[in-house]
Amino acid sequence: MDTNLLEIIGGFIAIAGSIFLLLGSIGLYRMPDAYNRIQAGTKASTLGTILSLVGLFFIFPSWFGKFMVLILFVLITNPVSSHVLARAAYFIKVPLTKLTQVDKWKEHRDIDESRKAHLRKVKIQKEGE
Repeated sequence: MDTNLLEIIGGFIAIAGSIFLLLGSIGLYRMPDAYNRIQAGTKASTLGTILSLVGLFFIFPSWFGKFMVLILFVLITNPVSSHVLARAAYFIKVPLTKLTQVDKWKEHRDIDESRKAHLRKVKIQKEGE
Protein backbone atom coordinates (compact mmCIF):
# COMPACT_ATOMS: atom_id res chain seq x y z
CA MET A 1 0.00 0.00 0.00
CA ASP A 2 0.99 3.59 -0.44
CA THR A 3 2.83 5.08 2.55
CA ASN A 4 0.63 8.17 2.60
CA LEU A 5 -2.51 6.04 2.68
CA LEU A 6 -1.13 4.02 5.62
CA GLU A 7 -0.35 7.24 7.48
CA ILE A 8 -3.88 8.53 6.87
CA ILE A 9 -5.44 5.26 8.07
CA GLY A 10 -3.13 5.25 11.09
CA GLY A 11 -4.04 8.84 11.86
CA PHE A 12 -7.76 8.09 11.82
CA ILE A 13 -7.32 5.04 14.06
CA ALA A 14 -5.15 7.05 16.48
CA ILE A 15 -7.78 9.80 16.55
CA ALA A 16 -10.44 7.17 17.33
CA GLY A 17 -8.25 6.03 20.23
CA SER A 18 -7.96 9.61 21.45
CA ILE A 19 -11.74 9.96 21.32
CA PHE A 20 -12.13 6.86 23.50
CA LEU A 21 -9.62 8.29 25.97
CA LEU A 22 -11.57 11.57 26.03
CA LEU A 23 -14.86 9.74 26.60
CA GLY A 24 -13.23 7.79 29.42
CA SER A 25 -12.14 10.98 31.13
CA ILE A 26 -15.66 12.38 30.79
CA GLY A 27 -16.97 9.12 32.28
CA LEU A 28 -14.63 9.54 35.25
CA TYR A 29 -16.22 12.91 35.91
CA ARG A 30 -19.85 11.94 35.37
CA MET A 31 -20.18 8.52 37.00
CA PRO A 32 -21.85 8.47 40.43
CA ASP A 33 -19.49 6.29 42.47
CA ALA A 34 -15.97 4.89 42.57
CA TYR A 35 -16.90 1.55 41.04
CA ASN A 36 -18.55 3.06 37.98
CA ARG A 37 -15.62 5.43 37.57
CA ILE A 38 -13.16 2.56 37.67
CA GLN A 39 -15.20 0.66 35.09
CA ALA A 40 -15.55 3.64 32.75
CA GLY A 41 -11.92 4.58 33.01
CA THR A 42 -10.64 1.06 32.48
CA LYS A 43 -12.71 0.20 29.44
CA ALA A 44 -12.07 3.50 27.72
CA SER A 45 -8.37 3.65 28.51
CA THR A 46 -7.80 0.06 27.41
CA LEU A 47 -9.56 0.50 24.08
CA GLY A 48 -8.22 4.02 23.56
CA THR A 49 -4.63 3.00 24.20
CA ILE A 50 -4.89 -0.06 21.97
CA LEU A 51 -6.43 1.95 19.13
CA SER A 52 -3.73 4.59 19.47
CA LEU A 53 -1.03 1.92 19.31
CA VAL A 54 -2.64 0.28 16.27
CA GLY A 55 -2.78 3.69 14.60
CA LEU A 56 0.89 4.21 15.33
CA PHE A 57 1.62 0.77 13.88
CA PHE A 58 0.18 1.93 10.55
CA ILE A 59 2.47 4.96 10.67
CA PHE A 60 5.56 3.03 11.88
CA PRO A 61 5.16 -0.56 10.60
CA SER A 62 8.75 -1.46 11.49
CA TRP A 63 7.85 -1.19 15.20
CA PHE A 64 5.31 -4.04 15.04
CA GLY A 65 6.96 -6.10 17.79
CA LYS A 66 7.16 -3.18 20.20
CA PHE A 67 3.52 -2.27 19.64
CA MET A 68 2.40 -5.88 20.15
CA VAL A 69 4.28 -6.06 23.46
CA LEU A 70 2.69 -2.79 24.58
CA ILE A 71 -0.79 -3.92 23.53
CA LEU A 72 -0.35 -7.21 25.39
CA PHE A 73 0.89 -5.33 28.46
CA VAL A 74 -2.13 -3.00 28.40
CA LEU A 75 -4.54 -5.91 27.89
CA ILE A 76 -3.15 -7.69 30.94
CA THR A 77 -2.47 -4.86 33.38
CA ASN A 78 -5.46 -2.54 32.89
CA PRO A 79 -8.24 -5.02 33.75
CA VAL A 80 -6.26 -6.65 36.56
CA SER A 81 -5.34 -3.36 38.22
CA SER A 82 -8.88 -2.01 37.99
CA HIS A 83 -10.25 -5.23 39.46
CA VAL A 84 -7.83 -4.96 42.37
CA LEU A 85 -8.78 -1.31 42.92
CA ALA A 86 -12.50 -2.06 42.84
CA ARG A 87 -12.12 -5.02 45.17
CA ALA A 88 -10.04 -3.01 47.63
CA ALA A 89 -12.56 -0.17 47.52
CA TYR A 90 -15.37 -2.61 48.21
CA PHE A 91 -13.67 -4.25 51.16
CA ILE A 92 -12.83 -0.93 52.80
CA LYS A 93 -16.53 -0.14 52.34
CA VAL A 94 -16.46 2.68 49.83
CA PRO A 95 -20.21 3.26 49.47
CA LEU A 96 -22.13 2.15 46.41
CA THR A 97 -24.46 4.58 44.72
CA LYS A 98 -28.11 4.40 45.77
CA LEU A 99 -28.95 3.36 42.22
CA THR A 100 -27.07 0.07 42.62
CA GLN A 101 -29.58 -2.77 42.52
CA VAL A 102 -27.39 -5.88 42.70
CA ASP A 103 -24.61 -6.46 45.22
CA LYS A 104 -23.43 -10.04 44.78
CA TRP A 105 -20.45 -9.65 47.12
CA LYS A 106 -22.46 -8.41 50.10
CA GLU A 107 -22.77 -11.82 51.74
CA HIS A 108 -19.03 -12.42 51.31
CA ARG A 109 -18.18 -9.11 52.93
CA ASP A 110 -20.59 -9.80 55.79
CA ILE A 111 -19.09 -13.27 56.32
CA ASP A 112 -15.63 -11.75 56.36
CA GLU A 113 -16.72 -9.19 58.98
CA SER A 114 -18.26 -11.87 61.20
CA ARG A 115 -15.08 -13.96 60.87
CA LYS A 116 -12.99 -10.97 61.98
CA ALA A 117 -15.30 -10.38 64.94
CA HIS A 118 -15.02 -14.03 65.94
CA LEU A 119 -11.22 -13.92 65.73
CA ARG A 120 -11.15 -10.77 67.89
CA LYS A 121 -13.36 -12.50 70.45
CA VAL A 122 -11.10 -15.58 70.50
CA LYS A 123 -8.01 -13.38 70.87
CA ILE A 124 -9.56 -11.52 73.82
CA GLN A 125 -10.49 -14.83 75.47
CA LYS A 126 -6.94 -16.16 75.07
CA GLU A 127 -5.48 -12.97 76.55
CA GLY A 128 -7.82 -13.29 79.53
CA GLU A 129 -6.66 -16.83 80.35
